[in-house]
This record gives sequence, structure tokens and C-alpha cells, in this order.
Amino acid sequence: MGDNITSDIYSTEDALKLAKEQELDLVEIVPTADPPVCRIVDYQKFLYDKKKKEKELKSKQGKQVVKEIRFGPNTDEHDFNFKVKHAMNFLEEGNKVKAYVHFRGRSIAYKEKGEIILLKFAQALEEYGKVELLPKLEGNRMFIHLAPIPVKKKK
Repeated sequence: MGDNITSDIYSTEDALKLAKEQELDLVEIVPTADPPVCRIVDYQKFLYDKKKKEKELKSKQGKQVVKEIRFGPNTDEHDFNFKVKHAMNFLEEGNKVKAYVHFRGRSIAYKEKGEIILLKFAQALEEYGKVELLPKLEGNRMFIHLAPIPVKKKK
């Protein structure tokens, strides 16, 4: 089957007869072509190979994971630097980072502190990731989203 590939035009009856003689199936590959393109193959093997290719393509797709990093409105310099290093690792691994400042009780009055922390965070990571969403307040949290910068492959 694999070695004697011919591209001839047969009537449907003749093609079915050829397939039956070889104890294989006649499979329509390109139905939109004129005349339709068919192939004589083992249908079960054809389905298996097709499924295997789809699975392989799916496994090669990058799975985006979103890692969260939490700050308080009064996060000190050491903690900030520690969290920036974690975010660098996450972005280098190809993960997205969602950083947020969590305001508790009356600390919501210091929204500008939270925004400063998040902008400073984005600035510290500008070589590793790009900002997808600028600081935005939702309820008692202020978010910023960073995506990894795609690495260009060398030829």
C-alpha cells in the first residue's frame, strides 16, 4: 500500500473493487476536489494516525498558567524584591503573572500606594514581561497583569 502509490483517476466502482481486492478501505481524503481525492488505506490505522497527530499538535501548544503574587499596601522593599524575583522566574518559564495589592479595612484609603507598588513592579519586570492590563481597582484589590515576552528562536 505505502510503496505503490499511484495517482490515477478511477470510477467509484473500480476504486471500491481495488480496495476490496487488497482487503483495505476506500477513504475520501479531499471531498471538495473535482474529482474527489480518495485513498485506499486501512481505515482503523488511518483514524489512529489522525488521532495521534492531533494529540501531538495539542501537546505542543503552550499551556498558559497564571501565577498570582499578592502585595499589601505597606509591603516593604525586601518583600517587594523577593516577589519580583519570583515573578521573573514565572515569566521566564512562560507563565503569565497577575499581581495584586489587597486592601484590608481602612487601608483602601491608600489606593495610590497600591498603584505605585504595582507600577514599580511592572517597571522592575519590563525586561521579562509586558503589561497586559494596567492597575485596575476591583472591590478591595488592585490588579495588574503581565505576560511573558516571547523569546525569538535563533536560526
